[in-house]
Amino acid sequence: MNIPFVDLKTQYHALKPEIDQALLRVLESSAFSAGPFVASFEKAFAQAQGVDRCLAVSSGTAALHLVGMALGLKPGDEVIMPSNTFFATAEGVSLTGAKPVFVDCDPLYYNLDPGKLERALTPASKAVFAVHLYGQPAPLGPILDFCQKKGLPLVEDCAQAHLATYQGRPVGSFGVAGCFSFYPGKNLGAYGEGGAVVTGDAGLHAKMAALGNHGSRERYVHQYVGHNYRMDGFQGAILEVKLKYLEAWTQARRRAAGLYRQHLAGVPQVVLPSEAPGARHVYHLFVVRAPRRDELKKYLEERGVGVGIHYPIPCHKQAAYAQGGHARGDLPVCEAYASEILSLPMFAEISEEQIAHVARLIGEFYA
Repeated sequence: MNIPFVDLKTQYHALKPEIDQALLRVLESSAFSAGPFVASFEKAFAQAQGVDRCLAVSSGTAALHLVGMALGLKPGDEVIMPSNTFFATAEGVSLTGAKPVFVDCDPLYYNLDPGKLERALTPASKAVFAVHLYGQPAPLGPILDFCQKKGLPLVEDCAQAHLATYQGRPVGSFGVAGCFSFYPGKNLGAYGEGGAVVTGDAGLHAKMAALGNHGSRERYVHQYVGHNYRMDGFQGAILEVKLKYLEAWTQARRRAAGLYRQHLAGVPQVVLPSEAPGARHVYHLFVVRAPRRDELKKYLEERGVGVGIHYPIPCHKQAAYAQGGHARGDLPVCEAYASEILSLPMFAEISEEQIAHVARLIGEFYA
């Protein structure tokens, strides 16, 4: 049985009539760059995430960069963030000229460890970026307490956490802004690139909107040197169609996670993901820890099962941040986990038969 890591074709065929009609509407209106389809999606996504304002942009990386620019980050500034994340979290900060300061992850939930924040604080600290990794909300309570005591803005990287909640409240609504990605494989994925920033701050929203539109609020009048980070009309139309199904897909992912737990319960070698108290994990990824990880990965791939590693090299060990001066063992948890973590197939349409097959192969490997 061949099981893909992510199955985008099945989802498209289920929505094909609606998607095709949405694309035709864009073609017929010629609203290709930003425009009414993007504006309509922005309104719908802001409502879904429980915030007042949404700015749709060209990618999740663009969203992170825009927030940093709007906050005034510059060379000499530092931003505290987890090392256990996709490179774009740090990249968005570095593009402003500021320096990412990496901290270790919590050993149980894999997100930023709030107990490590104080040690990373310096007079140059200007913000904290928290990541809701794999779809698991970060511990926003203690992180937000730290930020408020130190007078630092909190930015949430929600690229993997659409509709995730912390203490019943949507992620992205806690900090000054929340940054989302709509890369095709995400829980809410575009058919190309896309991203968004959500915020309750009208002034911040207006500044980001200008910065993402060549620094302009009025055509041919430029307040800032900005970027072209506009979302195209096709992606706005597609995403609004798909947004209607996101809650059902989220519930399906959570059911799939429960099935993985049932079917892998008899494989003691595998450490299953934990869901933090008060958090609604949306399982963008189902990440286990496994001994002999690389051998297991090869075993599954040779038998037609798509798997991944998220992420094999922590940010502080990347060549791009070699000047950061980190020695081996500085962030021991994420360094150790980088050789153990394995992402199993996860998508809303995955069947129990497919999950049982993956679990059976993992059990056979260790047997």
